[in-house]
Amino acid sequence: VSWFNAIEYCNRRSIQEGLTPCYSYSTYGTNPDDWPSGWNTSYSNHTNVNCNWTANGYRLPTEMEWMFAAKGGNQSQGYYYSGSNTIRHVAWYGDNSLGTWDVGLTDPNELGIFDMSGNVWEWCWDIWGTYPSGNQSNPTGPASGSYRVIRGGGWYNEAVSCLVSYRDYNNATGTYSFIGFRIIRVSL
Repeated sequence: VSWFNAIEYCNRRSIQEGLTPCYSYSTYGTNPDDWPSGWNTSYSNHTNVNCNWTANGYRLPTEMEWMFAAKGGNQSQGYYYSGSNTIRHVAWYGDNSLGTWDVGLTDPNELGIFDMSGNVWEWCWDIWGTYPSGNQSNPTGPASGSYRVIRGGGWYNEAVSCLVSYRDYNNATGTYSFIGFRIIRVSL
């Protein structure tokens, strides 16, 4: 799925469940039915999507939220992969897979979350860029750039791509069998 597909899914699911959608497109509001034709066909349109961080609807995690969860949150054991230092225990990757697998067939991480290393890359909210210098508190990524962040590695990758610390990017229109997404909501 593309980053645009993930954004639209988050808003449509939020609306369906009576929640306030997190994403708006330019000045067209939060309902994807009101967004202009072609809003999701040019990768450069990704900067027209804005996030309301206080909305209670579904959204993609920021890159730092993704990494915190993949590391096991406050229960982190400091593993290289999400839940283990032994990749085959927690990930489908190039040495043990020829495609995607159902979630939950490997061991979970410390938070009980499955497949944050390997299987499919996961879209994050953030625009791709270098990390800012200095201490940050809940960063949401750069304001401009050409690509969106993906994390976690995929079923066709070498082990290094599945490290919790490894990051990559793709354009917002890219749809591949090795990219998916995970959604979150603000805690109530």
